Amino acid sequence: MSIHQDVTIPAAPRAVFDILMSSDKFAEMTGGRAADISPDEGGAVSLFGGDIEARNVELVPGTRVVQAWRSAAWPPGVYSIVRFELSDGGEGTKIAFDQAGHPAEATEMLEGGWSQMYWEPMKAMLANGG
Repeated sequence: MSIHQDVTIPAAPRAVFDILMSSDKFAEMTGGRAADISPDEGGAVSLFGGDIEARNVELVPGTRVVQAWRSAAWPPGVYSIVRFELSDGGEGTKIAFDQAGHPAEATEMLEGGWSQMYWEPMKAMLANGG
C-alpha cells in the first residue's frame, strides 16, 4: 500500500523542514501534543504524545525528510516509510509526500490524517508567522 500527496505550504522549504524536525515547533503546530524529535539521521522520533514512533532515515535540511514511521496502534514491528520531498514552488514550498508499507486497513485513516494533522495545521501556523 502507498499514499502520495502533493501539497503547497505558504512558506520557504527551510521553515517547513524546521517544523518537521523541531520538537517545540511540531508540538506548537499540533496544539501542544508532546513531540520529541531527534535532529540526527538514525535518531528517534516520538509524535502526538507517543501515538507515533519513528526513526530518521535521511535528513537533507530544507529538502528532504525520510523516516521509518509507525502508529502505536499497529502490530509490533510494523513500520512504514514516509518521505517529505520539499522544493521551492514560487508561492511556497511544494511537498511531494509519500508513505509506503503501512497496513492496508490504515490507508483511509492515514490519507485524511495527513491533511488534518500535518498540512492544515502547518498552513495555519505558518500563515500566522510561526
